Amino acid sequence: MLIREATAADWPAIWPFFHAIVAAGETYTYPRDLDVAQGRAMWLLPPPGRTVVAVDDTGAVLGTAKMNPNHMGGAAHIAGASFMVDPQYRGRGVGRALGEYVLDWARAEGYRAMQFNAVVETNTGAVALWESLGFAVMTTLPEGFHHPTKGYVGLHIMYRKL
Repeated sequence: MLIREATAADWPAIWPFFHAIVAAGETYTYPRDLDVAQGRAMWLLPPPGRTVVAVDDTGAVLGTAKMNPNHMGGAAHIAGASFMVDPQYRGRGVGRALGEYVLDWARAEGYRAMQFNAVVETNTGAVALWESLGFAVMTTLPEGFHHPTKGYVGLHIMYRKL
């Protein structure tokens, strides 16, 4: 697996799984009816943000991550990130590889910590992955997320010092 900078040419490969994940409404706080242009604008970030893709040896996009300053001004030393793995490639270490990559990027860019603002508590796979990479749940906003089948569930804020 290779992780590299995403380009506009990668968007047609990202969009199908991005759209399916967002439309399912189970893990992201994005509007479920995002169109292709809105999704692209939200995911393919300009500097100082960065978007990457994980690809296999055939060039297939397995997953993607975007990373960016989480705050401005006096809190600009905190990074943020978001991740999506194509469901057909889950369980192959793509999310972990992207997570490790993003942590390395944040350290190299001089960030002192990383914060995830909205990890849905029922997304247990993601919560377990982030905890295994050193993140802790700092707080949970009770009923902060309306899950389409589980109703109102908590929304974690997760943090890791770099």
